[in-house]
Amino acid sequence: MNGHTVLYDPQGLLGAELPLDRAPHASLVKAVLAWPDDADVPSDDCLQIALLLTGHGRAVVDDVRRLCVSLGDGDEIRELAEVVLAEADRRLSSRRMGTVHCVQQRARMVRALYERLDRLNAARTAASSS
Repeated sequence: MNGHTVLYDPQGLLGAELPLDRAPHASLVKAVLAWPDDADVPSDDCLQIALLLTGHGRAVVDDVRRLCVSLGDGDEIRELAEVVLAEADRRLSSRRMGTVHCVQQRARMVRALYERLDRLNAARTAASSS
């Protein structure tokens, strides 16, 4: 036996119960966005950071999508979130390049996704308290 367990989770419910590890990723986003355009970051490092931000961005996308479903059609907050989700799908599926520009684009996407997530959580809290 190889010691690996394969989980079958077609609805993504397992990930829905695990909280996002937001603080270290938010710190990484802040650090990456502080780099100057001509920062001398090795290409392999940029590729690894882009991979990390892509994976985390996809996890945030899943949370944003789950919260969007809870809001009614025509809700302004949901509509704005769906625009960000469409852009996230496009950007996160694009080819990763070992450049500072690529890493910063993914960092901006993660930041925008968290902004949407926060607004959706606030809307859900406001709706449940009224």
